[in-house]
Amino acid sequence: MADATGLARAFDRLAGWEARACLRVNAYSRLDAVRIVFATVSRLGDGVFWYVLMGTLAVVGGERGRATAIAMAATGLVATSLYKVLKRACRRPRPLARHDGVLVSVPPLDEFSFPSGHTLHAVSFTVVALAGISQLAWLLVPFTTLVAMSRVVLGLHYVSDVLVGALIGWGLGQAGMLLLA
Repeated sequence: MADATGLARAFDRLAGWEARACLRVNAYSRLDAVRIVFATVSRLGDGVFWYVLMGTLAVVGGERGRATAIAMAATGLVATSLYKVLKRACRRPRPLARHDGVLVSVPPLDEFSFPSGHTLHAVSFTVVALAGISQLAWLLVPFTTLVAMSRVVLGLHYVSDVLVGALIGWGLGQAGMLLLA
């Protein structure tokens, strides 16, 4: 029984650290420039950026671009289904619902926090896109990093939501790359 108690204390300490980190990072969104940049990146990460990228690749990217766009779209469908199931199963409240002082600059798209769907999609799309057209790294790596950061800065996710979203996204991206073979 002592082991279970010790584990529970460790999880409580981790949850406390994560709440403090979330509040500390979210405080930067009180700066207008930070809030505007991350809110804009977050909204682009809702899908607009990715849909435009897929459409552009399909139209002007030749055969490789079309194949990459199709692989991205297929990966996106799987990613959406998976993250919705995980959010409903885990039902982790967002930081804004659990902690006073979280400044919300962008309304959340759904009720639950875990995992970060924005990060999951951004990472999976980036992995697939770079497997198809590596020259896009200069654009996609910074954008994906900003999308992931925006979720914590804007008070919509905890760090673990973003990290797990990135890991799942990486795995889905690896699977999506098989469509390019």
